[in-house]
Amino acid sequence: MAQQFDMIVIGAGPGGYVAAIRAAQLGLKVVCIERENLGGICLNWGCIPTKAMLRSSEVFHLMHRAKEFGLKAEGIDYDLDAVVKRSRGVAKQLSGGIGHLFKKNKVTTIMGEAKLAGKGKVSVKTDKGEEILEAKNIVLATGARARNLPGLEADGKRVWAYRDALQPPHMPKKLLVIGSGAIGIEFASFYNTLGAETTVVEVMDRILPVEDEEISAFAKKQFTKQKMKIMEKAVVKSLDRKADKVIATIEAGGKAETHEFDTVISAVGIVGNVEGLGLEEAGIKVDRTHVITDEYCRTGVDGIYAIGDIAGAPWLAHKASHEGVMVAELIAGQHPHPVKPESIAGCTYCHPQVASVGLTEAKAKEAGFDIKVGRFPFIGNGKAIALGEPEGMIKTIFDKKTGELLGAHMVGAEVTELIQGYVVGRQLETTEEDLAHTVFPHPTLSEMMHESVLDADGRAIHF
Repeated sequence: MAQQFDMIVIGAGPGGYVAAIRAAQLGLKVVCIERENLGGICLNWGCIPTKAMLRSSEVFHLMHRAKEFGLKAEGIDYDLDAVVKRSRGVAKQLSGGIGHLFKKNKVTTIMGEAKLAGKGKVSVKTDKGEEILEAKNIVLATGARARNLPGLEADGKRVWAYRDALQPPHMPKKLLVIGSGAIGIEFASFYNTLGAETTVVEVMDRILPVEDEEISAFAKKQFTKQKMKIMEKAVVKSLDRKADKVIATIEAGGKAETHEFDTVISAVGIVGNVEGLGLEEAGIKVDRTHVITDEYCRTGVDGIYAIGDIAGAPWLAHKASHEGVMVAELIAGQHPHPVKPESIAGCTYCHPQVASVGLTEAKAKEAGFDIKVGRFPFIGNGKAIALGEPEGMIKTIFDKKTGELLGAHMVGAEVTELIQGYVVGRQLETTEEDLAHTVFPHPTLSEMMHESVLDADGRAIHF
């Protein structure tokens, strides 16, 4: 006889495990099926281990600046194996924590391959065989994986995807990074800081193409200062793989040239994990490897939901988690608000960090808003100077008519933490006037957020 549940979750990434736990808190009988690691890609092979590695490179960078801070440090070096070991240890610790949370909340966990097997049914293959589970509600949370372009496929030797870059078989000396989105730029920043001669190739007309144009330009200037080579409006046409090197043919400005590297990282986007789930047979619509859903993550097939990366952009763990909560509460009979993609912050943990929420200046103009823009540089902030981090800026965009905060964009130290202030502001429908009247503590980096707001009306004090 099939096991009966109120909700079946397929995938234990950020969206899946949060959905399972929240549903259990609401009194539902829940099972979560995972084929690989609790915590999914984010916790095991993405967000968390990359941040651990980037922290190591940040400390390494600061050690080289010891003299600036009146300190002495000699013979500074790194142990790449130890850096990787620490990163894997952090991921393992947190993955184990998910298992503890499942036990605490009485969520049943099954490690295996899941597939839809008819209305309200899921077939699961495990080491012990195959079994059928039944539930009125099924949540697809299978995530995504790295996109492989023909001819640029990762091989784990000289051409890497993100998993290879997290467990590198060697330290790159001359590195090519294909793609300048968050994943590409973070790995470029990490390896460049450790001494790799790094080239980033971006097909669009600027790096970090989803960010505000002004922020992209500022970030590019900083990367160039760090001796990173940036190639925009360029395409890697082919990779000729040798035992100890890769010869890349790169086309830019209508001209193709060959360049030699010892390592290549391919970071050209992601594709949803939609294969083998029985989606087509269930009548679930898929567009370019992502399940089509409404604002409540409903697939259009009764009782089946899709959350997180499999359900499309923005491909962010925090978006997936909140969709998990929303869906669990919806299934439990509550009345949650839909997640608003335009109020979800994007964060990139390169050096300097980049963070944003809402509309860019260009998008705000395209949408027909009459806007006011405020800016404030890190060089005008006492805390930034004390930290030795004077390079950066904060930019805010307001609707001139209503004072609505349309967007906020940052580049510089710790902006991935600062951005949440503006996220809260958007959630609470805070206006320019509200922010201008808010008292920010001194000395903090957050004061620049205030000054940027004031600058929209020409009232910035410290610059």
